Parts: sequence; C-alpha cells; structure tokens
Amino acid sequence: MNSDHFKGKWNQFKGELKQQWGGFTDDDLMTIEGDYDKFKGLMQERYADRKDEVTRWVDDWYRAKPSPDSAARAPKPARDKSRK
Repeated sequence: MNSDHFKGKWNQFKGELKQQWGGFTDDDLMTIEGDYDKFKGLMQERYADRKDEVTRWVDDWYRAKPSPDSAARAPKPARDKSRK
C-alpha cells in the first residue's frame, strides 16, 4: 500500500471502512486521518484475529480506485488538428 495513495483517498475511504468494519469508531478515524501507519496500528488493536482479511479488503478497495495523481499521468487524447 502506498501511503500517499492511502492519504489521497482517505475521505472517501473512511466512510466505507466504518460501514464495512464497524470496529473503527469516529475517534479512531479522526486519529488515523489518512496516516497508513496509524491505520495499521488501530487495525491490529481492533481486528488482530482478522488482520489479513481487513488488509486484503483495504488493498482491494484501493486497487479499484485510481490514485490521486493518476489523472495527471494518464495519456491525454490526441487533439483534432483539422479543427482550429
């Protein structure tokens, strides 16, 4: 997991995280605030016995979402030079 990618999608992710894994409180989400290391620590506390399952879910969620800077790296469509 890329820490920048995690932070970049945090606001969108945290709602789905709480919905899917109810063990995370609003206070937890405020503490984490996009910090992947803090997330991993709280995940260990809340879901030690299901850590691999939570990690897999998180990785799948982020894999399905483009990274914040992927739009900047995406190739731009060719411009029609016949139109001015």
